[in-house]
Amino acid sequence: MLIVRLALGPMLVVHGANKAFGPGGIAGTTGWFEAIGLRPGWLHARVAAATEIAAGLLLSLGLLTGLACAAFVGLMLVAAVTDHRGKGYFVFKGGWEYVVLVAMVAVGIASVGPGEWSLDGLLDLDVSGAWWALGAAALGVAGAAVLLATSYRPAPRNRPGDAQDESVAS
Repeated sequence: MLIVRLALGPMLVVHGANKAFGPGGIAGTTGWFEAIGLRPGWLHARVAAATEIAAGLLLSLGLLTGLACAAFVGLMLVAAVTDHRGKGYFVFKGGWEYVVLVAMVAVGIASVGPGEWSLDGLLDLDVSGAWWALGAAALGVAGAAVLLATSYRPAPRNRPGDAQDESVAS
């Protein structure tokens, strides 16, 4: 489990750090979030970056693993709905393949636990099993649902036949 945690946890830490400190910085992430309909973008850019860094660190350390896994599920569900929806399955076409895999692995980690080489193990915290997996999935879905219901306001998409639809304009 240490290997699985060290594959997934640091990946999310770096993903969050890129949102905050990457080429576009937090301003670029803010603009991107506004463009995909997360409002206010400045708030969601910061919350997403902080949540990704914190959840990734917790999972890497194997600390409060169920909560970290719930954060992974919530983050990936929001990404699936806001950025990957409607693009098909394959990630190389912008699809939801990657985010579903990450969320499912997180639920799997919640099910089997962080392993012996973890802070949860060192602290003798019993944080695995079917209820932990169900809890991580449910909490992640609930968190994502609340965020999407309160903050997701995408611009209306053009429909075939609309005057703005480039495929019919010529």
